[in-house]
Amino acid sequence: MSSILKVDEIQDTSGNNIINENANTITIGKSGDTVNLASGATAGFGKVLQVVSATDSTNRSTTSTSYVTGSSTLSVNITPSSTSSKVLIYLSCMLYIPSSFGRLTIFRDSTDLAPVGGFATTDGNADYYATSGIHFLDSPSTTSQITYQMRFKSGAGTQTDIANASALGSITAFEVGA
Repeated sequence: MSSILKVDEIQDTSGNNIINENANTITIGKSGDTVNLASGATAGFGKVLQVVSATDSTNRSTTSTSYVTGSSTLSVNITPSSTSSKVLIYLSCMLYIPSSFGRLTIFRDSTDLAPVGGFATTDGNADYYATSGIHFLDSPSTTSQITYQMRFKSGAGTQTDIANASALGSITAFEVGA
């Protein structure tokens, strides 16, 4: 024998609504309340849904003042499962600039995610050699496949290198459920 309990609201002993259903939306608590889940229980939000990663250790060099990939394999494809998903991108690579300055950025397909100037670096002695990293939280609002790719350029038409001396570069994209 089974029983069904049908209610639109559940209140605490003070008469405050703690669970409310309206138009197929269940509201638990009110703004500012803390909702605790029992040990072992899970929620369907804020989870890492998928992870894709790529690495590259080949030296890439450019004197271009426009962003180039330099045939880099620091590129990942990801297909978000929902338009409300976020994508967290981690990029790390060796950057070598023997003179002037260079810039490093991440593109989503053909869109520069840091259009104001990317990650810029320079050294007063015009000789910079270090691991550089970018972390970016993107809101692509799509369920179509997208490509995230590292691109770099020279700031003044002088040599700029990626993964110099075969240092390993990596790019990782994490889809995070909303």
